[in-house]
Amino acid sequence: MEVAMSAVAGELVSRFISVLLNKYNSNRPQLEEQVEERLQQLLMRVCTIVEEADTRYITNTGMMMQLKTLSEAMYRAYSVLDSSRYRVLQDGASFDKVSSNNSSSISLYLAKRSRTTADKAKNLESHGALESLETAVANIAEFVVLLGGCERMYRRPYDVYLYTDNFMFGRHAEKQRLLSFLLQHSDPPGDYAPAVLPIIGGGATGKKTLVAHVCGNEKVRSHFSSILHLNGDTLLSILDHGRTMEGMILVVIEFSSDVGDAEWKKFDSFAVTMGRGSKILIISRLKRLARFGSVKPIFLSVLSYDELRYLFKILAFGSIDPAEHPRLVQIADEFAKVLHNMQGSLVATNTAADLLRRNLNVKFWSCILDKAIRMVKRNLSVSGAHPSMLVEQGYPVDMTDFALHRLSMTRYTINGSIRKELPSVTFGELLANPGVRPKEDFILISWESRIPPHNSFAHLVTSCVHDTNEGTSSMPGRKRRGVPV
Repeated sequence: MEVAMSAVAGELVSRFISVLLNKYNSNRPQLEEQVEERLQQLLMRVCTIVEEADTRYITNTGMMMQLKTLSEAMYRAYSVLDSSRYRVLQDGASFDKVSSNNSSSISLYLAKRSRTTADKAKNLESHGALESLETAVANIAEFVVLLGGCERMYRRPYDVYLYTDNFMFGRHAEKQRLLSFLLQHSDPPGDYAPAVLPIIGGGATGKKTLVAHVCGNEKVRSHFSSILHLNGDTLLSILDHGRTMEGMILVVIEFSSDVGDAEWKKFDSFAVTMGRGSKILIISRLKRLARFGSVKPIFLSVLSYDELRYLFKILAFGSIDPAEHPRLVQIADEFAKVLHNMQGSLVATNTAADLLRRNLNVKFWSCILDKAIRMVKRNLSVSGAHPSMLVEQGYPVDMTDFALHRLSMTRYTINGSIRKELPSVTFGELLANPGVRPKEDFILISWESRIPPHNSFAHLVTSCVHDTNEGTSSMPGRKRRGVPV
């Protein structure tokens, strides 16, 4: 009798709690819908402004800062809206799964409570994104008025590769700052040295792409009589061409290592002889090279998670509407988290997106995601470091999980000294059919950029089938752990 009474009491309590939850949640969909509608309205307004700003020459530093704030709020709002759109379907699927596995009232209650907790977090996120967007839009009237007075720029045909929804993805404020620096006329009278702007950022953050895009601007091209590209190893080679260069010159120098003050001083003494209005751009990963700048450097950080997620989804789905593949959207979110943990590498992002876009299949996407996660865990266990850090610092990366064979890869620079006898395989070909792997060492082409400067990102792949834990290199100061199976 006591057992029966206890069961009845439990059932009544469960139903009472369920009624309270349903009553509490009855008005929530309407509130969420209102928040989403407000977000969409503000997003439409902000997107229009950002798109228009990307077609103007902005020289006001305050406007550049406001543009950066607008774009950050915009990508955050996109991320929240996407999560809201697909959460209902995904939560419904997970709730149905719980219901089918265990129909007890306690299990149903726990499932509802879990959903309620997650929904509360999402609601806070939605309201936070809305507040951020409203704050960014609050003083937009002055920005729009000033924007109307900015000169409009001319778009070239190949800009279609750089634009998503008719605006250049990311780096809005950085692009405007670089344009302003190159086109400004503020040289002092008498003897002077050309203005120097360092552009500093980690690997695969888009430094050279940003410079190539701005240098391709019609106004920039007509502003300078010539654009000269150098690297740190051939810095002083410009002295051999001094007599043949006339007019305003733009010198772009890429440094992979530090340069001595004496060598820079020698270069600087020549730079003084260049035409008035000449400019110098320094591209490097090394922050200490910022000491050579005459103006505040441009520091390119990795993309935020919201920006990376937006870019990855656009690249992975292409012209396909993601709403038609809600399960793939969920997998894409997980991919974005993995990629963001890889320091937001644009090369890794494009490599993964190019591969996934070829096969919009849930099983295929899940398989590739699983391999990526396993590769990260394997390298953390073997070398004590994330694969992105290993590549950045020139250490070998174990890619067994992708190649289905004991292989390791190191960064490889394609240049005139490349060993032509080595065969090459693209990353997509290797994943689609591991059998295409050459028996000897080979060049793995991770990704080939479709936009200037059209870089190819390659790795030298060697077999490590005979390696043991004793022979596997790890980063100094890091302990090895067991290899995951």
